[in-house]
Amino acid sequence: MMQLRNKWILITGASSGIGEVFAWELAKRGNHLILVARSENKLADLAKKLKKEHGGQVEVIVNDLSKEGAPVKLYQECQERQLDVDMIINNAGFATHGFFEQVSGERQHEEVMLNVMSIVDITHLFLPGLLKKGSGAVINVSSTAGFQPDPYMAVYGATKAFVLSFTQALWEENRTRGVQFLALCPGATQTNFFNVVGTDDASVGKRDTPERVVKVSLRALERGQSYVVPGFQNYMNAQISRLLSRKQVLRLVGGLLRPRNK
Repeated sequence: MMQLRNKWILITGASSGIGEVFAWELAKRGNHLILVARSENKLADLAKKLKKEHGGQVEVIVNDLSKEGAPVKLYQECQERQLDVDMIINNAGFATHGFFEQVSGERQHEEVMLNVMSIVDITHLFLPGLLKKGSGAVINVSSTAGFQPDPYMAVYGATKAFVLSFTQALWEENRTRGVQFLALCPGATQTNFFNVVGTDDASVGKRDTPERVVKVSLRALERGQSYVVPGFQNYMNAQISRLLSRKQVLRLVGGLLRPRNK
């Protein structure tokens, strides 16, 4: 089990929400951070506060991971700065909501690039280094949306299903090689996620706090789990596809996510 102290930890989507809370929690535990997001001002402000509060080293890398080649640039930047990454938290992602053909195709392409391809590319680039050391960890942020198809959030649900499957496969591949993998699958959480989506119609159930989501995920990592769903109700919701037919699941989820003005 990886000891989370004095490690270099790379966090994408670090400027707010779950990513920011990961940064605070891991800095508090005595680690050094590489914060990655698009917003330079937010990252710089967060880095300043973290260093003042906890004293660890904090590096800021501004990068839009929805763009082609962005993960390679991120890896090269870490190499140039001689940052020896011990752990990766692939947290960056966003969702779209509405009838598939009515949502911007360009926006949905960016959604796939960020939610899927950036995780695949970052993991592929950094994993050899972790394996060479024989230790390390990767937390990929999926969602309860990844446990079943999601009408009106078709692309988002599909991307999160990919992340869950991808992460669990790598958990098995690497469980005897010293590198841990964990798929974090939160339900609705109190972040700016729904502001980015542009509607609350995509919110199902009571929203969890990012602080609790982060603590649950780190406990799951310590236990060597391949995935974790924070919250009992979220866990039960994630298992519904095992209890109902696929048609019933689609009707149920579609009814919950259908835009209210349609």
